[in-house]
Amino acid sequence: MNPLSGVLDEAWRMYKTFAKHLLVIAFIIYLGAAIIEGLLALAGTFGFWLGFVVSVVALFLLQATLVKAVQDVRDGRADMSISETVSAALPYLWPVAGASILAGIAIWIGLFLLIVPGLFLITIWAVIVPVIVIERSGLLASFGRSRALVRGHGWHVFWTLVLVFLIMLAVNIVLGLVFRALPHVLGSGLSAIISGTLISPYIALVVTLVYYRLVGISVTTGAGQYAGYQQPAQGDPGYGGYGQPPQGGGYGQPPQGGGYGQPPQGGGYGQPPQDGGYGGYQPPPQGGGPEPPTQQVPRSEDWDPPPQPPR
Repeated sequence: MNPLSGVLDEAWRMYKTFAKHLLVIAFIIYLGAAIIEGLLALAGTFGFWLGFVVSVVALFLLQATLVKAVQDVRDGRADMSISETVSAALPYLWPVAGASILAGIAIWIGLFLLIVPGLFLITIWAVIVPVIVIERSGLLASFGRSRALVRGHGWHVFWTLVLVFLIMLAVNIVLGLVFRALPHVLGSGLSAIISGTLISPYIALVVTLVYYRLVGISVTTGAGQYAGYQQPAQGDPGYGGYGQPPQGGGYGQPPQGGGYGQPPQGGGYGQPPQDGGYGGYQPPPQGGGPEPPTQQVPRSEDWDPPPQPPR
């Protein structure tokens, strides 16, 4: 079963429900970065590159802020204002920036060399930003945590990312056609701001919901059920610290009346049979196995009949 089934629809429903809140966050950050970048570009080459750095940092801030916003609205309402959401995301700006830069470098190298390694890295590191923002994970630890969550569900995550990419591509094409009549500089600038404002919240919703789905699976199959075993009982030292074994499966009670009977009481082996015979062992089963060979007794008139075995 695909654990990510319906995640795109769920993200779309949340997008429509909280569109105003999410779009305003994205628009303010995009617009602020665009204004600062444009002003710095007036200072020449140095200002242009400084503006580029500002726009990149704003992109990382947007990622962290939108993940924090999605975390906030999962309960069905927006509890934090826009300023509170941005403030809550600021402590994670540099870990998100560092992890995104390192991941981006590794992914581009993988895509440039053989393509497949790059796609593999995109998949296993898909939830790095939610791991940092929601779990407060460190920069380097977020890589291992993301890979651990994705493990076993790589294809599901990969195809979800492919669908999101196709949606983003379609929106960009439509917006490019809409702004085609405008001058190139104005049209490209507006297209970047509007497309980023419209698409970024949806991408953040999908990635964050994927994270929560994977965490739910991890809890259920790992920490929650111990890979098929029930939760350990609290305060019950039985079974070496674990609670009762699962009923109806796994290691149940020993079968009654067959197989291995009740364990001997008092330790050691059970009491030997009390009726003697065969050196203290129980008589052999009746009706099973080959009959022992019958000894032929010589006929003789002088011999008495053989004694009858005791009853």
